[in-house]
Amino acid sequence: MIVYRITKSELRSRDLSGMGAFKLGGRWNSAGTYMLYTSMNSSLAYLETLVHFDEHNLPPGLFVAEIEITADDKLIWQLPDAEYSENWQQLDNFENKLMGDIWMLSKQYLAIKIRSAINPTEFNFLINPLFPGYHDMLKIRSVSLLNIDTRLIR
Repeated sequence: MIVYRITKSELRSRDLSGMGAFKLGGRWNSAGTYMLYTSMNSSLAYLETLVHFDEHNLPPGLFVAEIEITADDKLIWQLPDAEYSENWQQLDNFENKLMGDIWMLSKQYLAIKIRSAINPTEFNFLINPLFPGYHDMLKIRSVSLLNIDTRLIR
């Protein structure tokens, strides 16, 4: 399986540690929990990244990492629709963070397939950097520069 991640620097795009989410937290984890946020396609990864910028803080470019997951599909679990909390798309939803923290700490799955809050018809993959054998199951296939189309930020 191939997933995508977009970052502000080429160096960061090659970092699969989950340190950014550990330091700041995210929609599906609290600060202090390692998690690597990825998307099912590069367009969704682009959208998921652009929502964090406005026209005044745009970086000059972004970097797209194409990441290959070589793990058995049984190590990737999809959250059933019935298990999303009522307000799961709200920012800083405590239930989301609690679920994500539990998933990562339990180390039961390499990744959780979760609906995108921006486009719920597509999916993100929350990858657990603490899963046993993690670094043997992920490989960066490529990293490329993505110039930002400023028409998307207004």
